[in-house]
Amino acid sequence: MNPLEIIVLVGVLVLLGSWLGPRVRVPAPLLQLAVGLLAGFVPVVREIHLPPEAVLVLFLPALLFWESLTTSLREIRRDLRGILILSTLLVVASAFGVAGIGVALGLGWSAALILGAALAPTDATAVGAMARALPHRNMTILRAESLINDGTALVVYSIAVGAAVSHLAYTGWQITGLVALAYLGGGAMGLLTGWLGTLLLRRLTDPVVNNTALVVIPFVAFLAAELIHASGVIAVVIAGLMLSQTGPRASTPQSRQQTFAFWSLSTSILNGALFVLIGIEAQSAVRAVPTPEIPTLLALTVLAWIAIVVIRFVFQMITVSLIRLLDRRPSQRTRRMSHRARVVSAIAGFRGAISLAVALAVPATLSGRAEIIFVATGVVILTLVVQGVLLPPVVRWAGFAPDSSLDDELATAQRTATAEAARDIPELAARLHVTDLVRDRILGEYTEHLDVIEGSGQPDDQVAAARDVEYTTLRLAVLERKRDVMIRLRDEGTINDTTLRTMQTRLDREALRLSQPEILE
Repeated sequence: MNPLEIIVLVGVLVLLGSWLGPRVRVPAPLLQLAVGLLAGFVPVVREIHLPPEAVLVLFLPALLFWESLTTSLREIRRDLRGILILSTLLVVASAFGVAGIGVALGLGWSAALILGAALAPTDATAVGAMARALPHRNMTILRAESLINDGTALVVYSIAVGAAVSHLAYTGWQITGLVALAYLGGGAMGLLTGWLGTLLLRRLTDPVVNNTALVVIPFVAFLAAELIHASGVIAVVIAGLMLSQTGPRASTPQSRQQTFAFWSLSTSILNGALFVLIGIEAQSAVRAVPTPEIPTLLALTVLAWIAIVVIRFVFQMITVSLIRLLDRRPSQRTRRMSHRARVVSAIAGFRGAISLAVALAVPATLSGRAEIIFVATGVVILTLVVQGVLLPPVVRWAGFAPDSSLDDELATAQRTATAEAARDIPELAARLHVTDLVRDRILGEYTEHLDVIEGSGQPDDQVAAARDVEYTTLRLAVLERKRDVMIRLRDEGTINDTTLRTMQTRLDREALRLSQPEILE
């Protein structure tokens, strides 16, 4: 198939999965994976392959950067110890656990370790798409772990490939140096890129130029880290987390609106394309291995999948027990989670495109490459399909307490910001030489809005809230009426399409301000 045909096919399959998901109450990634698997039965579609460079150089920086921008740095700091343990030691334990099973079933040690490195990290994209039902804190820990653990897995992969292809014998100090370079070097490049990016964004007031710079930043961070042989993944994550803190002061309202719209759409498309391509790649993986080997490889696939789930659960139980034994601080007790939460975390440890990209990046000269791709693809599918189906009932079984922390913080932020803004209106009006009539009008609007915020949730004080709902409903209806009039004027030839688009943009902004729900991450 030519490139245009591939783009159209993948785009249609992504659209199909996204459209069907809400209608059949199945997560869109699962349907995108399924339609990719079905499309793989078409002979001409089997020619499509997912280039590992595309995932590691194009998909991964963009997806990780957006995940970092929308992850709470404050909450990462709160659970940083656990996140670092999961993203380093658990990755190593998973890699060697899978490698041991691979050796037992006939894989060479180098090929088995490469397979373990591919399957060790959870995937930030898959976690973000499949684990939305989790409470906020659990979700944050999973996302943060998935953002960081790719760096550890890629170091293990590099060591295994170096030993297999170049017959390098790494000492303990060399391995320590590689890990330190990956994390410290990647972190330094991420901080540098984030700092320079902040300086640049503060000087770019045009929304298009500002967001163009924001698109380039993750790739600059990735390249800078790769040039010093550090972890590009860590660099992108650190740059994204840094910009999540400096961004609110480094861009304009128009830029921020455009940022969210662009990144939400583009990452959604990239995510869908990855799941579709994984499904298509599964067909190629099956056909790349000799038929007599398939039963053994299927057994290895199932055992490797069980191993990564079991190792994840056991590792968490052991490390949590040790932490509770050694750390008796009251603050540590307040952060404790139940053992059922560990089961949920084990089920929510999805594997995704990074695992497949690592498997596909194995040199063609390495013995066992086809088997690695076969097993990695199978495990990715099992985690997405089986764990994806199991996760909702397991979350219900875990009986998590209702998580209202975000709603509480939102209410506090709205109340505090509105109250302090209303308090400062007279001073601002005097500084800007605003007339008393305009000042009192604005002050009245803010006072009424504050009454709505403070009265919400109180059954004896719902009058202001009811008036606010009526006000919003009428304003939206009036805006729709104005829109209809402008379209009629365009159809009559009174105004042209450019005028219509300009006016419609203004109406859309006002309508979004009135009706758009709050976006919480």
